[in-house]
Amino acid sequence: MTADSPTALDAARRTADLAALGDHPEVDVVVIGAGVTGAGAALDAAARGLRTLLVERNDFAFGTSRWSSKLVHGGLRYLASGRVGIAHESAVERGILLRTTAPHLVRPLPQLVPLLPGMGAAQSSLIRAGFAAGDALRMAARTRAAILPRSRKVAAAEALRLAPTVRRDGLRGGLQAWDGQLVDDARLVVALARTAAGQGATVLTRMEALAADGNSVRLRDTRTGETLDVRARAVVNATGVWAGEVDSSIELRPSRGTHLVFDAAAFGGLSAALTVPVPGSISRFVFALPAAHGRVYLGLTDEDAPGPIPDEPQPTEAEVDFLLDTINTALREPLTRKDIRGRFAGLRPLLKTADDSTADISREHAVLTAPDGLITVVGGKLTTYRRMAQDAVDAAIAQAGLSAAPCRTTRLPLVGAVSGAARDRIDAPPVLIERYGHEAGAIVSAWLADPTRAEPVAPEIDVTAAEFDFAITHEGAETVDDLLDRRTRIGLVPTDRAAATPAAEAALARNAAIIGRRS
Repeated sequence: MTADSPTALDAARRTADLAALGDHPEVDVVVIGAGVTGAGAALDAAARGLRTLLVERNDFAFGTSRWSSKLVHGGLRYLASGRVGIAHESAVERGILLRTTAPHLVRPLPQLVPLLPGMGAAQSSLIRAGFAAGDALRMAARTRAAILPRSRKVAAAEALRLAPTVRRDGLRGGLQAWDGQLVDDARLVVALARTAAGQGATVLTRMEALAADGNSVRLRDTRTGETLDVRARAVVNATGVWAGEVDSSIELRPSRGTHLVFDAAAFGGLSAALTVPVPGSISRFVFALPAAHGRVYLGLTDEDAPGPIPDEPQPTEAEVDFLLDTINTALREPLTRKDIRGRFAGLRPLLKTADDSTADISREHAVLTAPDGLITVVGGKLTTYRRMAQDAVDAAIAQAGLSAAPCRTTRLPLVGAVSGAARDRIDAPPVLIERYGHEAGAIVSAWLADPTRAEPVAPEIDVTAAEFDFAITHEGAETVDDLLDRRTRIGLVPTDRAAATPAAEAALARNAAIIGRRS
């Protein structure tokens, strides 16, 4: 499987692009950080005709962008605190993702709140009112009910069909609404970076920004140790919770969100977001979400996370207990620690505000300009990444006096984007279309050319060898961790990671040999 597309990223393209940058180290915009916001900003800038460089010291979606709930929220929770603006913005951005940007990666997901004896009439009325407000948000964002149906009350039988392990005793049905769900957050980031490359951006992973100001960046290739000074008209710091390392004047208050990973069988074939109120709260819930690879993710905590920023945040035992205790209030058979297959946590790059708990702190984003002209974008959330990116690029254009076209990302599909009848015509398994969109055919072609590439990378794992090859030749994967932890999410379950590691190593060796024969 060879790279034959302007959106394809591989080791050979990285080498060529790095050499070209060394020969001409002047660009219009440098974006530091290839999480969802940084990749989105690079796409926005490149699509406006600006010479754009995106650099990342690790891999795409290495930080917070791979630790989300994989939900594309409509902003309902913000209405409860009167933040109508961010709620509407979230609903609008959700609609853009569902309809245009990534209809192959985002799907409508029913959300079910079971009506159990512990929920009183006042709380159920409040939830119904919230869901009705969500319907109004959807309509205001011009997302059709054919895409996200209106909320409703469902009978007990329907509630049990959606969430088979919910308690039956005293079940009075459920309240159902609809939201968006990503097949995977890291795949969205990879698609953004590849689409940016297709628009002309230079995209370089394993390039660390040692120093930056409004007009220059000193870069270090973490693979070779070589440094390179790049001159820019504008520099955007999109490093999330690490923003303060690039601009020391930035002060954030990170919040840790923790998830547990279960086999889908533990929830009996869950087909909705099972939503359970946190005891004693009228606005907080935990969610059990059907996920890729036959799994369910259970989240979400919201805990203050002061101190040094780790590359891979770890859940605390108290957070594990909180999630289990809360979800078990709604289940017939309680889950225990023995049922947990994996766990993960991420840090939200929240702006620091006076005296607020992180559970209530603003999810609004901000674009800040330092005295030396360095632009930083912080705050926000995954759903609104596109708007954050647009605002950051607008600021860069204004700061540097750049001549650029208007923002195009509201109507620019990502690589692989497909929907409707065109999606139905793709001759590939649905699971591949959900991951690759119209590029799913490339995986199937690889299977047909070499049937060994159709074999699973490990028993009972729904990823094939051809997908590892595609990640290397088209999606910039360079290491075993890239393959297991970001191009796929096999690595979220340690036993699955161990089982699939030999196949990942073999894929890297196989593709290195192919490149060696060509060079």
